Amino acid sequence: MLTFTSARTDDPVAEDLLRRYFTDRSESFPDVHRGYTITMPDPEAFVPPAGEFLVVAVDGTPRGCGGVRRIADAVDEAGDPLPRFEIKHLWLDPAVRGGGRGRALLTELERRAIALGARRLVLDTHESLQAAGHLYRTMGYVSVEPYNDNPNATHWYAKDVDRPA
Repeated sequence: MLTFTSARTDDPVAEDLLRRYFTDRSESFPDVHRGYTITMPDPEAFVPPAGEFLVVAVDGTPRGCGGVRRIADAVDEAGDPLPRFEIKHLWLDPAVRGGGRGRALLTELERRAIALGARRLVLDTHESLQAAGHLYRTMGYVSVEPYNDNPNATHWYAKDVDRPA
């Protein structure tokens, strides 16, 4: 069974999962000359109303994480502010990947971001994470110009969402 629990990024369980996420990325990062840049997330950026961080448990054991945080608004076609949230640190332990768990986590992060007021969701990834890129594209994300200067990213995506009625 898959469950999602809100946590601060400085909670010991969340910190452990983030360390595992960063270790996984560091060990698999293809650009050995440049290296993977690790930046621990600011806990305040991932608590409502600014955002939310989730611990993912599989059969009661913490096995993944992910978060959403508000970033600078975009502007819609009429010139009005478009609340924008970024999906960050989406990770599942390799032992529990597959079976739709990544899709379920992304869906839950989207739901939480929309509840916080998101109208546009953005995320970035590295070209080496082909399964992640495929997931994002099949869930309606489209390639966009870089919206940040993340040294680990090679691809940026966005998805416009509606607020619940």
